[in-house]
Amino acid sequence: APDYVGLGDSYAAGPLIPNQVAPLGCLRSDHDYAHLARPGIGLPLFDASCSGATTYDMTHPQEVELGSNPPQLDALSATTRLVTLTIGGNDIGFSEVAQECITINPFSTPCRDRYDAGGRDQLAERIAATAPKVAAVIDAIHARAPRAKVLVLDYPAIFPESGSGCWPQMPIGWGDVPYLRRTEQGLNAMLKSQAAAHGATLVDWYGASIGHDACRSLSSRWVEPLVPGQLAAPIHPNLAGMRAAAGLVVANR
Repeated sequence: APDYVGLGDSYAAGPLIPNQVAPLGCLRSDHDYAHLARPGIGLPLFDASCSGATTYDMTHPQEVELGSNPPQLDALSATTRLVTLTIGGNDIGFSEVAQECITINPFSTPCRDRYDAGGRDQLAERIAATAPKVAAVIDAIHARAPRAKVLVLDYPAIFPESGSGCWPQMPIGWGDVPYLRRTEQGLNAMLKSQAAAHGATLVDWYGASIGHDACRSLSSRWVEPLVPGQLAAPIHPNLAGMRAAAGLVVANR
């Protein structure tokens, strides 16, 4: 049984970063942060992460193209000593939000118009609804791997920490950027609170990534914009981002 288990969604799996490994439908890289951290951790690794995963897929098979990813928590055992986890973005509908908020008009605000109209912030509600699901995942990890240290990595910065973004590099309306930045910060705050309340350690990938967002140059960004400049999925970590996350894992192990 592996002593180190990597769990999570596409931000853990590294879609399109070479080299992709089976099942190919998971878009999992052998250079995601778990693989890159393994030499510094010094423990055998089983990487169960899978792009598109939600908290539900921690305990249920995830059907993907060209195969199926088993329930991710099945990789855990009583001998597991370290677990890393990034989860929650797909529970709030990351892919849907990305599609709905892209615009060819920088003066428009399709994101706020759809998700924050009439005094009701739907994405904030989704984050609140995801909190107990994240808590249940962490509790289930402790139950299956009682000796393991659990590291919860939050999501790296997609937008600059201030200002209205970088349309058209990231084709999000200038008025929508602050809203989406607050939404990501809210998601990360929820992960931090659930980690603290359920015996896990929050690894601040977001804080470390400030200044390395998708609006930066090719040489300094950790997250790719809508049209990637290197082999990585749009609006996802690139190899530099994964290397940075791996360093944080090793430092917090």
